[in-house]
Amino acid sequence: MRAVRAQTADPMMGDYAGFVAGIRQEAIRQGLTAPGVMRALDLSAPNMKVIERDRNQPEFHLTWAQYRARVLTQHKVDDGRAAFARERAVLEQQVLTRYDVSPGAVMGIWGLESAYGTLTGSFGVVDALCTLAFEGRRAKFFHGELLKALAILNAGDITPESMTGSYAGAMGQPQFMPSAYLKYAVDIDGDGRRDIWHSMPDIFGSIAAYLAGSGWVAGESWGQEASVPDSLPQSELGHARTRTLGAWMKLGVRQVGGIPFARPDMTGAVLRPDGPGGEAFMVYRNFAAIRRYNPSDFYALAVGLLGNEIT
Repeated sequence: MRAVRAQTADPMMGDYAGFVAGIRQEAIRQGLTAPGVMRALDLSAPNMKVIERDRNQPEFHLTWAQYRARVLTQHKVDDGRAAFARERAVLEQQVLTRYDVSPGAVMGIWGLESAYGTLTGSFGVVDALCTLAFEGRRAKFFHGELLKALAILNAGDITPESMTGSYAGAMGQPQFMPSAYLKYAVDIDGDGRRDIWHSMPDIFGSIAAYLAGSGWVAGESWGQEASVPDSLPQSELGHARTRTLGAWMKLGVRQVGGIPFARPDMTGAVLRPDGPGGEAFMVYRNFAAIRRYNPSDFYALAVGLLGNEIT
């Protein structure tokens, strides 16, 4: 008789099974017991593609000029204009009648986050978040997001199979984390579900609700390109250093072409991302609302400029 070799379980897999069992018990204690929740937690091993992506994130150190050239391509603008023409009625008639935000900001975010819905990620959100909560560098954060994802499933807004996103759990066309979804996702089309994966009214409405909830001021611009003297020290600039436009004009700041600002009493901040000789911008309160979506000056500038080009 041939000897049978004993098989030793992979310790990581065993630990993971125990971890998932603990999450399942935690979900039950919180009342998250819908069949979809239990189905989503039928996981046997960490997702190694998620771990690989998390451990090997590329580091980019781009100048603003490089970032702008990479992100704000003519192709991106052309696609955005076509998408806006196609979806304009939905945006203006179903969403902006409820949320008084800029159509350009909504379109700019949609374009940057998912290339107008074409690049939303194919990872199962619960699978990815469970892996990152077990193994990731920010386990506590992802543990919280995982439980929020289970709460979304428990509410019946989406099935586990359709709940897809990035390797880090950013979901649907607006790329909301589960916490953002629970706070800002809305049901505009009235079908009883907040569907940021497929429903254009819900997708636009959720982005608009995020901006409105982040302090968007109706009727104001996010910002504009500006002319700034090279002699003005970089230490005097930045999104947190606000002055009235009258005070900025005394320092030599003007609209492009040397035109004075029309409202000297209005408050703004000056950005000159690449330092003297580079592009400069005057940004207002709505820039901060965009920045709440992604706390990056480059990102918020790109959203504003892309939205201007599209709409």
